[in-house]
Amino acid sequence: MIDATPPGKLAVTVTCLEMTAPPVRPPLPPPLAKLALIHAERPTLSYYRYLFRAVGAPWLWADRLRMGDDALTARIQDERTALYVLYEGGVPAGFGELYAHDPETTEIVYFGMMPESTGRRLGPYLLDHIIRMAWVGGPQRLQVETCTLDHPRALQTYQRAGFVAYRRERVFRDDPRLLGLVPADAAPLVPLAAVRESAPVLPMTPPAEKP
Repeated sequence: MIDATPPGKLAVTVTCLEMTAPPVRPPLPPPLAKLALIHAERPTLSYYRYLFRAVGAPWLWADRLRMGDDALTARIQDERTALYVLYEGGVPAGFGELYAHDPETTEIVYFGMMPESTGRRLGPYLLDHIIRMAWVGGPQRLQVETCTLDHPRALQTYQRAGFVAYRRERVFRDDPRLLGLVPADAAPLVPLAAVRESAPVLPMTPPAEKP
């Protein structure tokens, strides 16, 4: 079968999920002591970019890295954006970012854990609290997306939290490693996107000598 993936792109399957009512179960208890969930009000660029790179590089997050200072500041300090950061022992362990598109729809735009904090039951705990924070605003629908570049258990985690998939699609995304947006050794299990090979340079034929 011929690979139809364009040069420099990664073929990604995106799953869109939604929740149409707040959870009725009790909140998840904290798995560890010394946890604190902080609402980062009007986060600075340096702080936000630190979180985004630290959490997102293993999964090739790049959208916010393309944004200039003014555009990114406007987005993360927008009153419709809410950034929640989980701290363990005073150190960031993960974050979730909400965005209220309109009074009816709120989206979990980003959610993830620091590499050192994965596999310790902190993710489901943080996600549960992010979901509950989202419903405080009174939306009718909570959305989230995940894709095949995310953690292998991301889709399962969202479904266990109460989200239901309503659409899947295959898209092509730029490989941010080729663009220098994330380290070249990020996501080692994801092969680098193929690049179009340039045509070989043929040796020049020397001009014929004049008689």
